[in-house]
Amino acid sequence: MTGIILAGGKSSRMGFNKAFIDFDGAPIIHRTVNLFKELFDEIIIVTNTPLEYEGLNIIIASDIYKDAGSLGGIYAGLVHAPSEFCFVAACDMPFLNKEVISKMMIILNGCSAIVPYIMGRYQPLHAIYSKKCLKPMAEMIKNKDLRITNLFQKIKIKRLEEKDWLSSEPVLSSVDNINTREDLHRVFQSMSSQPRQG
Repeated sequence: MTGIILAGGKSSRMGFNKAFIDFDGAPIIHRTVNLFKELFDEIIIVTNTPLEYEGLNIIIASDIYKDAGSLGGIYAGLVHAPSEFCFVAACDMPFLNKEVISKMMIILNGCSAIVPYIMGRYQPLHAIYSKKCLKPMAEMIKNKDLRITNLFQKIKIKRLEEKDWLSSEPVLSSVDNINTREDLHRVFQSMSSQPRQG
């Protein structure tokens, strides 16, 4: 399986590149890459600013369809991936959980995608997609239908809900991401309240 990191967003609500927010001494993107190296043989980062990520020593890909949002980013990652299946995550997820991702990797079960459905909503940027998704994705992009959740009506998916996990806490934190400065403040607060390891 290939690990794909989406880093093509404009971060307009933040005003700076969220991938390089420093958490506990390392940018989020470095933490994500290090985690992915423990899980996947190949890692691809999809970005339209490749020079920012040159030092990570991983495959860098750019959008094939411009202005197609996260759906276009997933599409580009799948096209470039050597594997049939890919785990996709956004670049602004500071608490990605190795055990959560590992569990998702072993329950493919003939599906085209595995997607957590947490607190009443899909988490399409913390999901596994197969290359079977490429054709319906391309059709959606050409039709300017860029809502990733609309893809799930066109393919066979496995939906993972809170009840599918022994404990919901790891998956809740794993899918957490930073969209606003309020999110950033909340995440820093949660980190400062956690006991230090070591």
